[in-house]
Amino acid sequence: MKKFMNEAGSLAADSLDGFVGAHDDLVAFGQDRKHVRRRVLSPGKVAIIAGGGAGHEPMHVGFIGKGMLDAACTGHVFTSPTPDQILGAIRETDNGAGVLLIVKNYDGDLMNFEMAAEMAVSDGGHRIETLIVNDDIAVERTARGTGRRGVAGTLVVEKIVGAAAEAGLDLFSLKAVGESAIAATRTMGVALKGATVPQTTRETFVLGETEMEVGVGIHGEPGRSRQDIADAATIASLICRQILDDLEPAQGQRILLFVNGLGATPPSELYLMFGLARRFFEAHGLVVCRKLVGTYATSLDMAGMSITVTLLDDASLGLWDAPVHSAALHW
Repeated sequence: MKKFMNEAGSLAADSLDGFVGAHDDLVAFGQDRKHVRRRVLSPGKVAIIAGGGAGHEPMHVGFIGKGMLDAACTGHVFTSPTPDQILGAIRETDNGAGVLLIVKNYDGDLMNFEMAAEMAVSDGGHRIETLIVNDDIAVERTARGTGRRGVAGTLVVEKIVGAAAEAGLDLFSLKAVGESAIAATRTMGVALKGATVPQTTRETFVLGETEMEVGVGIHGEPGRSRQDIADAATIASLICRQILDDLEPAQGQRILLFVNGLGATPPSELYLMFGLARRFFEAHGLVVCRKLVGTYATSLDMAGMSITVTLLDDASLGLWDAPVHSAALHW
């Protein structure tokens, strides 16, 4: 395995150091370098905080900025940030209007964000609400277990909620906006190669020359099924059909179509998949009125991609279109 790194254990910290240096007009380290926050906070605005393990960049640190996140907490590779990291971010960004935590639906993230929220309420009197993103349809809905994972659709939720916070909505109104965005969003991914974790120097799963992993997560987990690789049109149809069946949108429904690279997929292939997905959904009576293509929610160097669809109404469309200025999103 070849990687640009000093030591595996310091990769996340070294990467964050470079990120903050590259975007120091937008972001700064928080106290003790345990989180990254906006360089200039907005008085009177509800603070929006997200986070997760390293290895998913530019999510979440790349979304810190006007119109999106106020702070992000990064753990070690594929490891949740600790409660003290999250608590520090809450203390530094809460201007008195409260804090909304956006958490991907994984056990470690759920536990550590919940602990931090409890400490912030009991020790500091902060007002905290939490959104749990679970857009990944590759995981079946069950009465037991954590349930569906939070993956690339988290970006959509952070953008919509961030815009609403910038517009001055209060904490409880923001939570309602976020819950609506989560309910309207579905994602599914496929991989051609597993992620290579620095600490182990091994791929998280190994595929044969003619195999693909369908329904992968963003921590190198195996997917829902291992299948023979197919052409791009067949793969796009497979993913889009499952999203369509899960969402059950009405004819003429407006959607955001987001094609995301998982780390090692070139732009040419992502645009190819976008074109195929767009044709699929338009052939099924949907209106693709907003689009996003690129590498935003990664799994280290996994060769793969995901497709995310969000149902849009006038309100969510306006929030998606609202200005954003972060390292990874800017319009």
